[in-house]
Amino acid sequence: MNYRHAFHAGNHADVLKHVVLLALCDALTAKPAPCFALDTHAGRGLYRLDDAEAARTGEAGDGIARLLAAPVREPAVARYLAAVEACRKVHGASAYPGSPWLLAHALRAQDRIACCELQPGEADPLRAAFRDDPRVAVHLRDGYGAVRALLPPRAGDIRYARGLVLLDPPYERQLEEFAPALAALREGLGRWPQACWALWYPVKQRRALAPFQRAAAALPARSALLCELLVHADDSPLRMNGSGLLLLNPPWRLDAALGPALQALRERLGEPGAEIRLEWLRRPA
Repeated sequence: MNYRHAFHAGNHADVLKHVVLLALCDALTAKPAPCFALDTHAGRGLYRLDDAEAARTGEAGDGIARLLAAPVREPAVARYLAAVEACRKVHGASAYPGSPWLLAHALRAQDRIACCELQPGEADPLRAAFRDDPRVAVHLRDGYGAVRALLPPRAGDIRYARGLVLLDPPYERQLEEFAPALAALREGLGRWPQACWALWYPVKQRRALAPFQRAAAALPARSALLCELLVHADDSPLRMNGSGLLLLNPPWRLDAALGPALQALRERLGEPGAEIRLEWLRRPA
């Protein structure tokens, strides 16, 4: 695998993913019971937007940089921007938090986090980032395999009834990536059915995603919600026009929180033809 997220850190897809991730964490921590989070494709956890990799693509310029230049007051987006600023107070003005850092930032002392990364060059800095945080365990392993190995979660005598699994594969095989991702979701729902599951995916042309969406609707979850942000027109060729998250068993009223956030992101990050989508594949019973 050749994917390195440092080339794409802070782009529009990261913005969407991290706004939603923090909204999920805040919903989970609204109740006092401890929770568990699994990040299956964690990356290095912390990035610098002034390094050579980020500078080569400049993708953050059309993502987080736009939001920081003129901050958005919408609550979910403002929450995300506050987390980015908190990261920069600790790690410097060019730092950008990956999903492991945001999980550690948003979750509590009683919660636990498992981060999986298959590439040693990414896993080593990930371990270094959390060497002093006893809540975070870093696993050098395949993220899909971790669904079977680490779930349902437990720590000693504690079994975690509530929690979150984020699957963020690199899609180097493009549409072929959906097969193992859906298989992991299906198996994971059998092992930990009460968890919230979030699968990130890229959008080039929406019509190509129809088979994935039909398969997602058939998963044995209580509910399924699609959340998408397209910053370019859907028919723009040869580019990633946007991204989305499939949310299984999302917390109550998460859709109400995400609707205004998507509108704000489209207004700030979108070009002509930009679209958003917030659609239930299966509504909660």
